Amino acid sequence: MTKIAVLDDWQGKARELADWSALTARAEVTFFQKAFADVDDAAAKLAEFDILLTMRERSAIPAALVDRLPNLKMLSITGARAASIDIKALQAKGVVVCNTGYDSGIVPPHAGSAATAEIALGLMIAATRRIPQGDAEIRAGHFQENVPQGFVLAGKTLGLVGLGRIGGMMARYGIALGMEVLAWSQNLTAERAKECGAMLVSKEDLLTRADVVSLHLVLSGRTRGIIGAAELARMKQGAVLINTSRGPLVDEAALIGELRSGSLIAGIDVYDREPLPAHHPLRTAPNCVLTPHVGYVVREVMADFYKQLIENALAFMDGKSVRVMPT
Repeated sequence: MTKIAVLDDWQGKARELADWSALTARAEVTFFQKAFADVDDAAAKLAEFDILLTMRERSAIPAALVDRLPNLKMLSITGARAASIDIKALQAKGVVVCNTGYDSGIVPPHAGSAATAEIALGLMIAATRRIPQGDAEIRAGHFQENVPQGFVLAGKTLGLVGLGRIGGMMARYGIALGMEVLAWSQNLTAERAKECGAMLVSKEDLLTRADVVSLHLVLSGRTRGIIGAAELARMKQGAVLINTSRGPLVDEAALIGELRSGSLIAGIDVYDREPLPAHHPLRTAPNCVLTPHVGYVVREVMADFYKQLIENALAFMDGKSVRVMPT
């Protein structure tokens, strides 16, 4: 019988979010809720499986792991791309690689983008108004004693590094709050910025002027580390950095230093390593709001992902693969 591994079910919700009956009737399906410790751990646990159904940007599937999966015939990712998975290595081995799209009919197109933009907005408000501290103080039997004063967003400046679909949504949120919106990215045009209600400026100008800087870039060779120590030092005293894109866009050690010094505040949903290690210094860093990479993780989007993963696996088993990624 075909053996299928459903990876990255970190919240333990995969079974209830989709109808797996058509797949379990024809295959042995195993759900993995915990992240793998390393390549050796993943290789030992996945060696017997024919099909892997993965969640985007969670378990890494590098070439070193691909070489140690002798039975693997098909892998499906969620979303259009997955930087943590070596697609070329899989395809070179003859593994069929599929992805998911916006053709399921469960959710409106780009619902995942909207969910991520909404959590960026939530982190911005939570960080500027110190909402987590207020909640913690009330639960501890206090009231306002240890809650730092926040600042109003109306009349302030929002700087968007990246103005694609998610950045464009964030621009509209900023405008609705009465903020001036600045934008920069390596390929951004003045026309696109104007279309979103933003002003195109240089990266240096954006960092210097913005009260809140929110990152909305795809991680690539040229964007990795795009916010380094020099960029963080350029930001205003007490400014807020929001990252719901990818952890490695920011120099993590430099950011932790700025948080500890009180120079910056941050709202972070993504990390260099995920899950965030138990004793990672961010867990005890002051002046930050942390969420566990839940930008796209809402019921509607996850149900859509799992429905399409099941469709991809069934189609492959029938010899009629769908949503196959090009070589």
